[in-house]
Amino acid sequence: MKDLSTHPCFNKDAHHKYARVHLPVAPTCNVKCNYCNRKFDCVNESRPGVTSSVLSPDQALSYLIKLVKIMPELKVVGIAGPGDPFANPTQTMKTLHLVRDNFPDMLLCLSTNGLNVASYIDELKELDVSHVTITLNSLRPETLAKVYSWVRHDKRGYFGAQAGEYLLKRQLEAIAKLKEAGITVKVNTIVMPGINDHEIAEIAEKIATLGVDLMNTIPLFPVKDTAMEHMEEPSPEFMKSLHKKVEVFLPPMSHCARCRADAAGLLGKDSAEAAKLLSETALLTVEKGEERPCVAVTSMEGILVNQHLGEADRIHVFRETPKGYKLVNVRATPDTGQGDSRWEKLAETLADCRAILVGGIGKKPAGILGRSGIKIIEMSGLIDQGLDSVYKGTELRSLCKTEMTKCGTECTGSATGCS
Repeated sequence: MKDLSTHPCFNKDAHHKYARVHLPVAPTCNVKCNYCNRKFDCVNESRPGVTSSVLSPDQALSYLIKLVKIMPELKVVGIAGPGDPFANPTQTMKTLHLVRDNFPDMLLCLSTNGLNVASYIDELKELDVSHVTITLNSLRPETLAKVYSWVRHDKRGYFGAQAGEYLLKRQLEAIAKLKEAGITVKVNTIVMPGINDHEIAEIAEKIATLGVDLMNTIPLFPVKDTAMEHMEEPSPEFMKSLHKKVEVFLPPMSHCARCRADAAGLLGKDSAEAAKLLSETALLTVEKGEERPCVAVTSMEGILVNQHLGEADRIHVFRETPKGYKLVNVRATPDTGQGDSRWEKLAETLADCRAILVGGIGKKPAGILGRSGIKIIEMSGLIDQGLDSVYKGTELRSLCKTEMTKCGTECTGSATGCS
């Protein structure tokens, strides 16, 4: 059974001990908040809606596999944007499934505006998503009209008080259904002076009746190029007074770090190493409509295909460009001694590759990589000629792998396949 007390956002005693990561796989949003300006490349800002990169679900899993190796205290995987998870339900649900399949003991959580979550709650329960945060800024449609420029759902747009009324209805329904599913719920409320700062107690009272577990009042952070950029941020003293009003009805969160959509590490102490790893993983980004634009190559020097996969400690990755073939990057292979999981991890690392050129390969890795959709090409010779065979359909002929380089003859193995 998972220990829910290790979630650092929901348990103050855990935030110095356990880490969380937000996987930035949801770029689109279905509401326009007047305090939010989503930027994808702003590494020096720490606030919701900001990420240095947006990942695909497969890239997110590859990133997580690497991250757990350098962050053993990691207990929670969340999705918090940079848009809304359920404005991007395909990416969000695929990511959750991949994480659950590969990390069955990890806590899963989501942060959403609640507009489109209701129809996915049964699936979230099946995935054992344990924590969901919903941002609810008012119970009054006229107030919400000042907070949101528009709300979009089921291909229809809503504006003004009508938008606020529609959003609020969906949020309250979502909270009730989440609690029915046994999911821990936190409500975030952005405190905006002169707009909703006098409504906090009534919000707390209402959500307490719905069974909400925790309320987080977040002071407005004025952001450039937003409708609220010139507003004043609430003082710490004022926020403390709100905490006292909240705790009459339910526990207030007092250790919020206003996390980025790509946050990774302890609360308030995001990891620089994780940020670098995220940027590296983002290099795997594929173009729209082109699921696997790259080709992987085992090579000792980056010119010839001349290495057995089982002995390669790195993989060269190329792609075709208008100016010829380009080396995208060089990726480390998973450590040896892991059995089949080594090749499963390699398949995730090469998720954007349509083929792999190898000097030799064992039966097990060939099967695992092949089932992941990567075409196996055993050969020897110039990398460019091998790439021509993939991208242009030219025949390899004399470049095809010869008898002397079959499994076990040019490596330290025993010709029984890589393991």
